[in-house]
Amino acid sequence: MLDFPDGIDEYATAHTTVPDSVFDDIAVDVQSTGAAGMMSGRTVGYFLNTLVTISNAKRVLEVGTFVGYSALMMASALPEDGELITCDVSEEFTSIARKHWARHPAGEKIDLRLAPATETLDTLSPPFDLVFIDADKQNYPVYYEKALGLLARRGVIVVDNVLWGGRVLGPDDPEQDDEQGATKSIKTLNDIVQADDRVVNVMLTVRDGMMLIRKRDAHLS
Repeated sequence: MLDFPDGIDEYATAHTTVPDSVFDDIAVDVQSTGAAGMMSGRTVGYFLNTLVTISNAKRVLEVGTFVGYSALMMASALPEDGELITCDVSEEFTSIARKHWARHPAGEKIDLRLAPATETLDTLSPPFDLVFIDADKQNYPVYYEKALGLLARRGVIVVDNVLWGGRVLGPDDPEQDDEQGATKSIKTLNDIVQADDRVVNVMLTVRDGMMLIRKRDAHLS
């Protein structure tokens, strides 16, 4: 997370709509995993929920399920015939997701694919109206390219953690990099998108940074 003044994240959360109690239960369960900081949370969740709503999305793809908070937030905004496919490799984390999805009506719209996302993405057919990428950082450039090929003409790709706690501002130093080269991969992805004349993109300072990407189209520019 970026270095905002103390309390500002809590302030933003307190001024975001309170979700159904099932989301609080997911937040409680994630504490037992030791990886609570990886969960999207209320502000990012409702940001994604709003994007699904205003874009009239019917098909959503998520790369990185974790405990299912963001998937359920997005599925909650889908129409009755909507579909959300989410990819992950962790039985442990997604077992929490499945438990809580089963308690919510929108859970029926979620299709979990438990396999490496690089493989799952190759099995999917376009178009997807919204793609959310929030998984292992070293594969971000791969996920982006595959997601772009699956994206609807007026669809949007959302990439999380593109500011990576401010580490994207530091020099490239393999000896100091984290999580198997996560910082380098995120910086590489950011540069790839910025130089890609197939798309239009905007980077937002929402929590740890979010990039919105759409296909370049003369009628939309």
